[in-house]
Amino acid sequence: MMRQPETDKEGYLTNPDDWTPQWAEQTAQALAIELTEEHWAAIGFMREFLALHHVAPDARFVMRFLAQTRAAPRNRLFELFPYGYPGQACKIAGMRRPRTWSTG
Repeated sequence: MMRQPETDKEGYLTNPDDWTPQWAEQTAQALAIELTEEHWAAIGFMREFLALHHVAPDARFVMRFLAQTRAAPRNRLFELFPYGYPGQACKIAGMRRPRTWSTG
């Protein structure tokens, strides 16, 4: 049986390196989100950004990524994660809870 990654009291991973796609699926299910190819594209971008910069990307960077690679409208990120970038996207992507965030 696989060890369950440690989370804080709000459900964010305490160590983003513990993230797995399976953990993301479970977390998304708990948040009533069915992950689509577009969700996975955003999550993949967020994970790559974290690996390169050691911080979660601001929402504006994810919005720009979706616009450039998926021809998505600016607000598409908030359609994919309707209850908020920090509370859904960051949590599912295995980020620590952002202290602040920007929509740019």
